[in-house]
Amino acid sequence: METKQDRVPSAREEEGMRIPLMPGTPGEITNSLSHYYRGELGRMTSWRDRIDRTSNWAITVVAALLSVSLSTPTSHHGVLLFGIMLVTLLLMIEARRYRFFDIYRARIRQVERCYFAQIMAPDANAGSEWATVIANSLRKPRFLLSYHEAMHRRLKRNYGWMYLILLLAWCLKISTPKLQTEGMPALQAQSWTYVIDNAVLGPIPGLVVIAIVLTFYLGMLAFALRPDRDEGEFGHGEAHV
Repeated sequence: METKQDRVPSAREEEGMRIPLMPGTPGEITNSLSHYYRGELGRMTSWRDRIDRTSNWAITVVAALLSVSLSTPTSHHGVLLFGIMLVTLLLMIEARRYRFFDIYRARIRQVERCYFAQIMAPDANAGSEWATVIANSLRKPRFLLSYHEAMHRRLKRNYGWMYLILLLAWCLKISTPKLQTEGMPALQAQSWTYVIDNAVLGPIPGLVVIAIVLTFYLGMLAFALRPDRDEGEFGHGEAHV
């Protein structure tokens, strides 16, 4: 006679062999896809909000340090150099967040371009492998952008202007006598020696500080001007973040 203990393993085996409940009709599939789209859109919006927060922090840092440095002659020009370091740190954080955002943005665009757009205006040339692409991304999520590509994109779109503003403010600070502690009556520096002396940062000579700043900005300029990936949604004229 089969005991209760013998029936329990057989029930578990039957449960393990049971086929998962999947949508079987077009209506169920459409309903599932709509819920999936809303879920991915929510995740994309969440990461987009994190990106905006980092950009807002960077703008706030730049505005605050400009106010502190240029408002009084007693403030040191090193405050602006410290601001450049903070903006670089925020750029690195935002690049990491942008890589996650790009995953969900790509999935959303696949659904919008190859499903919803096809419903509204069918296109025979549209790709038909969009569902497979999304399924592979869900099974094995991976980044679509490298860390350097993400930094490059955010530098060109947002952070390049912040770096430029900080550089102009720093040049104004070390070259304007009225912004120095001694308060010379002249409106402009009379010689390069005066500028170099004002660029001194602790034990570091002013000429070395200027050389470091110029090297950093030349490197950032070369990094920003390197060729970008110009394909698909990243092409010229396409709406993207």
